[in-house]
Amino acid sequence: MKFTHILAMLAASVSTACMATDQGAGPAKSQAAPAAPEMPVLVHADGSYPTVPLAKDKVVVKVLQTTVDSLSDFPTVEEGLDHNLKHMEDIARKACTTGKKPDFLLFHEFPLTGYSGGTRDEKLKYTVQVPGPETERLGKIAKECDTYVIFGTYATDDAWPDHILSLNPVIGRDGKIAKVFWKSRNIKRIYPNEEITTTTIEAVRDKYREMYGPEEEFPVLQTEYGNIAVSTVQVDPFIFAAFAMRGTEIMIRTATLFFEDDVTSMARVNNFYSTMTNIAFPTTGEYKAGESIIVDPMGKIIAKDPSVDQDGIIEAEIPIAEFRKGRKLPSYALEMVQPVFDQYVQEFPLNHLDIPREDLPQTGADMKVLLESVSRYNR
Repeated sequence: MKFTHILAMLAASVSTACMATDQGAGPAKSQAAPAAPEMPVLVHADGSYPTVPLAKDKVVVKVLQTTVDSLSDFPTVEEGLDHNLKHMEDIARKACTTGKKPDFLLFHEFPLTGYSGGTRDEKLKYTVQVPGPETERLGKIAKECDTYVIFGTYATDDAWPDHILSLNPVIGRDGKIAKVFWKSRNIKRIYPNEEITTTTIEAVRDKYREMYGPEEEFPVLQTEYGNIAVSTVQVDPFIFAAFAMRGTEIMIRTATLFFEDDVTSMARVNNFYSTMTNIAFPTTGEYKAGESIIVDPMGKIIAKDPSVDQDGIIEAEIPIAEFRKGRKLPSYALEMVQPVFDQYVQEFPLNHLDIPREDLPQTGADMKVLLESVSRYNR
């Protein structure tokens, strides 16, 4: 497929994903439905995007690839969290005292909690709250090092009872939480017998939008070191095109395993710098971890961790001022491809986990049953 075709395809999808509303048949009403709230400006029509002044011309990003121990292996969850947190603190301090002074310290998807198997009820025990004591301790590192600290975690929130969230908190140089990025959506149909059970924006989109606003569906944090967004999404070009349209300059990605070509192609197609921090563990016959990367806007890997199972620190200097100079949003062929995307039907509807808490799927197999039951392709 030619590069221009990829650009066109990405652009149209974002228009559909970000701006379209679900249209479904319903009972006739004698009175007109109330007007929908006015949509805020999400994308500038002139190709510009909002920024704040840069504090420096070049910024340093450091990717911290780490091992992590499962919380279920400890006598108590508190002991496990303390153990993993100390590991994060140690490698963060090492990153702050070796090499160039970092402006961003980037961890992977689960450096604090590790990946949890089991049922929903079991997984709920291995979560944290954001903010919480763990983010307070990491905030001390951020303040001590004068850097942003970004990591992923399983989390719970009292506003979303019994939902397991995949969050990416951004802790600012002042030690306080600057932003928390929800995972946009889970990859579907990658496993034959199960689906991922975590709650994403897509799975509760209407309620999420009502609570936080549509601008928080693809948020971009404007920092003194550049515009950043954080995502755990994989193999989903429409999501990254949406972040690009919103003004992302550095796309920070967290993972538990990833596809290298996914990261490099998204950086090139969307004209942004990108990082991918992966978990580290010994290679098995099925999975290969590690090999975290930093990528430039041409899709070139400018730093790569050589290990799959060891802690590691890689770094790169981003000439953010030069990159921003005269930059506009990516040039997508939106008008050309819009008719095709207007007729595309998304297989799984929005809000599929906006259901009573007692009905939330307990296992990956249960989640697959739920998604098959709502699949528009199965009807």
